[in-house]
Amino acid sequence: MEFQLHSQPKDCQWPVKTREFQNHHFDSTIWNEFKFRDDDIVIATYAKSGTTWGQQIVAQLIFNGDPDLEVAEMSPWLDLRVPPKEIKLPLVEAQTHRRVLKTHLLVDALVFSPKAKYIYIGRDGRDILWSLYHHHLNANNIWYELVNETPGRVGPPIKPPCKDIREYWHNWLAGDGYPFWSFWENIRSWWQIRHLPNLLFLHYENLKHDMPGEISRIAAFLNIPINESKWPAIIKHCSFEWMKKNGNKTVPLGGLLWNGGAQTFINKGKSGRWKETLTADECLKYEQLAETELGFACSQWLATGNTSYLDAEN
Repeated sequence: MEFQLHSQPKDCQWPVKTREFQNHHFDSTIWNEFKFRDDDIVIATYAKSGTTWGQQIVAQLIFNGDPDLEVAEMSPWLDLRVPPKEIKLPLVEAQTHRRVLKTHLLVDALVFSPKAKYIYIGRDGRDILWSLYHHHLNANNIWYELVNETPGRVGPPIKPPCKDIREYWHNWLAGDGYPFWSFWENIRSWWQIRHLPNLLFLHYENLKHDMPGEISRIAAFLNIPINESKWPAIIKHCSFEWMKKNGNKTVPLGGLLWNGGAQTFINKGKSGRWKETLTADECLKYEQLAETELGFACSQWLATGNTSYLDAEN
């Protein structure tokens, strides 16, 4: 998948929207009507890559470690088609704080602003799938009613998952993200623009292994001075343990859409669970496909988080 770039001053090229993307979850047309501000922040991922974690980190930086933030409400998934844009856009426009928006869209399906700051978080596809399966398996009737029955859905409804995670894995891989959306296209589209000055690439594993260091990188990128007296609170409120315990503040609708609530949405945060299920041949098939779809540098970055690959030519 290729997308157009629009030339701007200072020899910089900005992506241009070339298509709409709509399904049971998405309505990309909302970006056509969204009015950017100079200090907007957009957190982008495929899904289950640390999106909520990124939102929590940025919100904690903006509000100096405030434990009472309702992050899921203040940082909406803009291109989620519910509530409809007629309701969502005025709510976002009414926000007076520095806005933090979430997207799971491919680059060429959203309006990309040179004014905004973008953070893209990547994660190994196998870890994504294990988390995504748990997310899908525990979705309740309210979740299905919202994504399937709310007026405006384009395309077929999403159905409950099969009971075998290995079967789910093979279906997801063979269908490139089925029953959600393309995994490879999402990664490729953001990888192609990784050198833009207003885009920061993060990796889930690096956040796990050095969260304070990665939060400092985020703060510097967003030009947010760190209040040293609030730093311990920021770190505490961004920890997996604190977020799981206080999931009603960080999870969409307080976890109402999943059996088990917010504790289900924020599950284990562990990597490598697939090693107990996938065979060596199945892992090799994924790794070979990742290199074919993404190229060597991108596939290695996605698997390891090694930032040296970000400087590769392709």
